[in-house]
Amino acid sequence: MEVEVAYATPEKQLILTVEVAVSCTVEQAIVLSDIVSYFPEIDLAKNKVGIFSQICSLNQLLQENDRVEIYRNLALNPMDARRQRAIQQGR
Repeated sequence: MEVEVAYATPEKQLILTVEVAVSCTVEQAIVLSDIVSYFPEIDLAKNKVGIFSQICSLNQLLQENDRVEIYRNLALNPMDARRQRAIQQGR
């Protein structure tokens, strides 16, 4: 079955399509995709993962056409970023 593995930085986004076995887990799909070779900063012990924006565990079983997403830590909390922009704009 086919699944996608996705990761993005502010500069680059990559979505890889991978052919996996029916009993494939999120972690196995990530390893098979070799996405870490494009983004060596990925650390599955630290980065959260999900399927279609729903956080899950690395041992979650996949279904046909799932999109595995690897999440990175945000440099700045979105609420703090909005506050900073408002202050800079004089609001």
